[in-house]
This record gives sequence, C-alpha cells and structure tokens, in this order.
Amino acid sequence: MTVMAERALSSSQSSQLSVDVFERIAEFAAHEVETVGFEFIDGRIGLTKVTNGNHGAIIMWLIRQCMHARPELDLNPTQGLKVERYRRGRARPDGVLAPVDHFVGQGDWADPYGVLMVVEITSYDSDTHSRDRVEKPRAYAEAGIPVYLLIDRDQLSVLVHSEPDPKAGYRDIHTVKLGAKVALPAPVGIELDTEDLKQYID
Repeated sequence: MTVMAERALSSSQSSQLSVDVFERIAEFAAHEVETVGFEFIDGRIGLTKVTNGNHGAIIMWLIRQCMHARPELDLNPTQGLKVERYRRGRARPDGVLAPVDHFVGQGDWADPYGVLMVVEITSYDSDTHSRDRVEKPRAYAEAGIPVYLLIDRDQLSVLVHSEPDPKAGYRDIHTVKLGAKVALPAPVGIELDTEDLKQYID
C-alpha cells in the first residue's frame, strides 16, 4: 500500500473525511493499490480485499441467472454507488442490478436511482459482520435501493432484504438456508435455486 493511502486511512480512524477527499483518495489508489478496494461508509474509509476464486464464481453464477431470467437487466460487478442518506457514502457492491446501459456516462460513483438490487457476498475477514450485515444494509436502505441480496458464506444462508425505509433500514428480511429456493421480490422478480451455490462455498 502507498504512503498516501496509509496516511489517509490512519487519519480516517480519528476523524471523518469528506466525500470529495475520499473520492480523490480512491481515484489515486485505483492506480496504485491493486490488492484492495476502497469504500466510504459512516464517514470512514473501509477496505475490501481482492476476492478469491469461489467468491468470483458466485458472482458469475448470479450474472448468468439474472441474464437468463431478465435479459433486459445487467448485474454489474464493478459499479460504485452513492449511498446512505443524502448520498454521502460510497459503496462498491459485489453486484448491482439495473437496466442494460443504465450506468453509461455516470462515472465511478453512480446515483442509486433506478437500481433494482445490490448483492454482497461475505468475505472471510474480521470486518464482514459490521460491513455486510450491519453497515451496508442500512446504507442501501437509506439510498432507497429496493432489494439487498446477501449471500452469507459463514452462516450458509441467503438473506433477501426488501421494503427499504430510510430511517429504519429494510423492513423485511427473508432468510433461507443455502440449497433452498428463494424468490427475489419486485422489482427484481427472479427465483434462485441456491442448491448450485453449495459447490462454491470454501
């Protein structure tokens, strides 16, 4: 990691940064630091490690399911979003479901308006609980994203968050064990047979 990134991360632990400062750091780091990704939730910079093969295989499986069921939609694994209330956070979900070409011209951090669903897959690190199960559901709900799909590899489960409330988070959270079928509610309208995902669990 570069000296600039290290100093920025160190300062973010003791004080909150502005979105503009974070975006400059993230843009610089994208060219200099290839082993981690950067996000900005609750006024703090967060790091996400490069995913492993099974993590990537899950995303590719989801992309295929979405393309088959809803060919007019794309599940984008690289698009960053402006999240939280007043769009003050910056998140890079594992997948963002939106109409084909929805993000053309929007840059690294797009407005979440028009996004149907975001996807996260838990990682095997110490921050995955606070990041994927607490902070991101709240941030995505505040941004008004209709569905948040969490594939929890630790708990061998799939959680479907829906009915976002900007003040209370997602009002409905439906949990199924890996291997069961799960319906992704409107506006997604896709049923997933998660039996296939068992082969990708580390």
